[in-house]
Amino acid sequence: MAVIIKKEPEQKTITIAELLPEVIAIRKRGMRVCQICAAWVNEQFELSYTFANDGNYLLLTLRVVIDKDVEVPSITPIYPSAVFYENEMKELFGVKVENISMDYKDKFYRIEEKTPFGPESEDE
Repeated sequence: MAVIIKKEPEQKTITIAELLPEVIAIRKRGMRVCQICAAWVNEQFELSYTFANDGNYLLLTLRVVIDKDVEVPSITPIYPSAVFYENEMKELFGVKVENISMDYKDKFYRIEEKTPFGPESEDE
């Protein structure tokens, strides 16, 4: 039976430069990536990377706030399953994710509007 160590999710705001070192440290702790979420808020992207420890039910979210032209390094070399989340961020929001292990080149979803939830949709 799992022992619940911490009930409340933890959230940490970091810079884009801290993203990969933090994700590597989280991987070494044995946590899995359980979601990556993008949002276009106040003329910036808010990216939330959430990780879970299934042994103690700990949830940890790394929050990165960036301008629309900032390139985000892919975490797929660390967590291959992040490929789907990163393609979604790129295609639906217009986040510039660099070096995705499998880039679907904006063909992940069948959508008519380019980046429907990102800044380009606001400019039209």
